[in-house]
Amino acid sequence: MKAARIIKTKEPLKIEEVNVPKPKNDQVLVRVQSAGVCHSDLHLWEGGYAGPQGVFMKVEDRGVKFPLTPGHEIAGTIEDMGENVTGFQTGDRVLVYPWIGEGTCPACRVGEENICDAPRSIGVYQDGGYSELVLVPSHKYLVKLGDYDPNAAASLACSGLTAYTAVKKASCLPSETMVIVGAGGLGLMAVQLAKAVTNARIAIVDIDDKKLAEAKRLGAHETINSGTTDPVKGIKDITGGLGAEAVIDFVNNSRTIPNSFNMLRKRGKLVMVGLFGGSYELNLPLVPLRALTLTGAYTGKFADLVELVAIAKQGKVQSVVSRKFSLDEANGALEELKTGKIIGRAVINP
Repeated sequence: MKAARIIKTKEPLKIEEVNVPKPKNDQVLVRVQSAGVCHSDLHLWEGGYAGPQGVFMKVEDRGVKFPLTPGHEIAGTIEDMGENVTGFQTGDRVLVYPWIGEGTCPACRVGEENICDAPRSIGVYQDGGYSELVLVPSHKYLVKLGDYDPNAAASLACSGLTAYTAVKKASCLPSETMVIVGAGGLGLMAVQLAKAVTNARIAIVDIDDKKLAEAKRLGAHETINSGTTDPVKGIKDITGGLGAEAVIDFVNNSRTIPNSFNMLRKRGKLVMVGLFGGSYELNLPLVPLRALTLTGAYTGKFADLVELVAIAKQGKVQSVVSRKFSLDEANGALEELKTGKIIGRAVINP
């Protein structure tokens, strides 16, 4: 089978012929119909993240090993199964839950494998979906899609799931204001989910008018271009000077976080999601004085993915898939994502 692999960081992915794995026991072999192109794939390709004071945080220091086939947003059909698989049959259209843990740590024991102490995520720690076929360790990580479009489904496994987890953590009520920072694939999905599950007043902040227009189309009540307008003043203006009950920062770097922090009203909650790096000097007394809650959100648990797929099947959210690439075009897909040319999500169709 053919796969696009990271052989060495910062070098073009190499299209290679690799052996087709044979599933056994609970394993399932999935033929990839669609693989989402995610910023996390970019971080893998680039070898890490920008940390505090410009220190580069290597993915290899977190246990990532190369060569590696990236791709953790995977939708496809079951090609073959191990002898212990039940509840599925060949040809079933499925979405893969990629955030696999080692199974015994405290997080895994309560169903939160996405924050396992020793993660084994597909497309990060084991070969993923930039390939014609992918081996899934167990059928328990599959969600049936039925007739749901695999291109729309793929991004639910990461950007959709991450957005859903962040929206749930923000826990806004219908009368409250939720600010979403960043109108990329995550932010656009969060707008729809916030509208579907909270009915809160949604304001979105970005520097791209085209992305803001798309957010407005998908249900945002207010849009603010932070490149031309002071976003903190903008949020204070629409909240009577009080600030927002919740801010979800999908960028989460040293430029956005000061604004995100200052947009909050008393008792507000800041949900930090993005992995774009940097550092922020926090005014510590303000946290207790204003009773603020600061929290992080990283992907989501399997149960949340099942909920999210059900919401998507009801037509309450739509994945914004603006570009489709072949497997041979994987490098071009990553380059377009890196340079900000993609609105919403791009997918690879092997």
